[in-house]
Amino acid sequence: MIRRIVVANRGEIARRVFRTCRELGIATVAVHSDADAAAPFVTEADQAIRLPGNAPADTYLRGDLIIEAALAAGADAVHPGYGFLSENAGFARAVERAGLTWIGPSPESIESMGSKIGAKRIMAAAGVPVLAADLATVTASDLPLLVKASAGGGGRGMRIVDSLDRLAGQVADAEAEAASAFGDGTVFAEPYLPTARHVEVQVLADMHGTVWVLGDRDCSIQRRHQKVVEEAPAPHLAMETRTALHAFARKAAEAVGYRGAGTVEFLVDRERIFFLEMNTRLQVEHPVTECVTGLDLVALQVAVAEGKPLTGSAPAISGHAIEVRLYAEDPAAGFAPQTGRVRAFDIPGHPGVRVDSAVEAGSEVGVHYDAMLAKVIAYAADRDAAIRMLDDTLRRARLHGVTTNLDLLRAVITDDEFVAGRMHTTLLDERLDLWTAGPDPRTLAKAALAAAIGQATRTAAAAPVLGRIPAAWRNAAAQPRQRVYRRGSETYAVTYSSIGRRLVSDFVDGVSVVDARDDRVVLSDGPIRETYRVTVAGDSVDVDGPHGSAGFELVPTFVDPAEAVAQGSLLAPMPAAITAVAVEVGAVVSKGDPIVVLEAMKMQHTVTAPTDGTVTELTASVGRQVVAGAVLAVIEEKS
Repeated sequence: MIRRIVVANRGEIARRVFRTCRELGIATVAVHSDADAAAPFVTEADQAIRLPGNAPADTYLRGDLIIEAALAAGADAVHPGYGFLSENAGFARAVERAGLTWIGPSPESIESMGSKIGAKRIMAAAGVPVLAADLATVTASDLPLLVKASAGGGGRGMRIVDSLDRLAGQVADAEAEAASAFGDGTVFAEPYLPTARHVEVQVLADMHGTVWVLGDRDCSIQRRHQKVVEEAPAPHLAMETRTALHAFARKAAEAVGYRGAGTVEFLVDRERIFFLEMNTRLQVEHPVTECVTGLDLVALQVAVAEGKPLTGSAPAISGHAIEVRLYAEDPAAGFAPQTGRVRAFDIPGHPGVRVDSAVEAGSEVGVHYDAMLAKVIAYAADRDAAIRMLDDTLRRARLHGVTTNLDLLRAVITDDEFVAGRMHTTLLDERLDLWTAGPDPRTLAKAALAAAIGQATRTAAAAPVLGRIPAAWRNAAAQPRQRVYRRGSETYAVTYSSIGRRLVSDFVDGVSVVDARDDRVVLSDGPIRETYRVTVAGDSVDVDGPHGSAGFELVPTFVDPAEAVAQGSLLAPMPAAITAVAVEVGAVVSKGDPIVVLEAMKMQHTVTAPTDGTVTELTASVGRQVVAGAVLAVIEEKS
């Protein structure tokens, strides 16, 4: 019987496992890096043990330290979560050698499926159709190709190759990213099918030969080959296709003597089915399967690890569930990871809505780990109802302090193509401009007006000695006042005046200020009244209204000249570590040449030359940590 579990992971999945452990009466132990010392998952555990350092290689990828922590805490089992060491056969063996129970498949199964190259061979022998291409004999007729890391997933170590002259460079880039993320730079290639669907099947097996197939999920909405939206069951699959997918998934599990929870992933190209990989762990998107089956997959993982059999038949699928992944990233800036302190994190509860989060108000989002903040899941009787419920939940969410993909998620799930179920793996790329357009300008202008009126009201309330002077005024009440805000690349210069101790503004045509007190601002847009909640935190103003949330930064009246940068400066687009510098001072470069390679949240980003010219300054050096906006180099444009 398992009594105390160490979760060899962090963030959202650690909290998720702890929740089930509490329901089962199992004590919990967290391991954490220095950067995570105050994270919610650490404070929620019964015990916590520090792993010195911040980088994954020094902390969450140190299996020896995690096993030492488990033994020191008197734990009798290790749950790996997903990512990090969850699919590391060597770690699984070490856990078992230490006398601990490994809550996952056997090391042999992990090893069999851990190499995507080897996994394809096993699946082909078991009668499961696979995609294959040989990098050594690629010709133009084989393109486009997808180069993939053999040892990992999550979009890391992947490159699309559409021309032979780019093949060597793309393979080298994929190898470097794979080595950084997984410690193994081995890559392989397969034909790239851009309009295929990504459909996966959840399996669960015990130690007694029973295999349950627990339905399927569509995970076709992806950015950089990393899933963004998942749902169960996969919509609009022909019954013959669904039946075949489930049969192939069962064959895959049986071919490696699988035990525990696992996922078999496929590409579905019309009626054609191709095996992609088997994830020998719990998936990020497992909640949608839990919703439509009524099962707790973590509880079943524990039961299987204890040797208990699966009894009866797999439950039938009921209803529909959709999950979105909320990331700290800027979709309009190439999905650049974002950092900062979360000022507000409030996703309203609702029957049928589940939130699995890594953060809460006050949490710090840093550069060291994955950018996912939370998963929001809606479950309803049918797909249309789940979409409506999820969109309403996201609209009402209050999330401030870091830039996120919240607006993108709302755009995705309300898009006509998604609503109709016409998804494929490149749909996000095709509709990226539309989905990253953000709220309409009038909506944002009203939010900026609410910000200015709310901030003015708060300023006046904080200075009662000037109570007889209209809000936000010092002595010349007859003159208009202006506040300038920035949101992304847009600025809003909001002008307002005071008439009879009331603030008025014509900043938005047809919109007037009805009331402003405490943290509430009421605007009238024609016959419609709208209430906004305004929260001021230093130079940041957070606005939550009927159309969603928006955050603004107050632009100072006077700018420090020291903050100006030289013309031709290349700035870091995100907080990151510098992993490579491709030039020296004096180097002559062409537009598009790589200058500096950055790594943030386990993803690599190459900063390229914006123009032909000469490198006149270079502040970047390998190993240096930089903040967003830091000058990396200066290129003097060729005249």
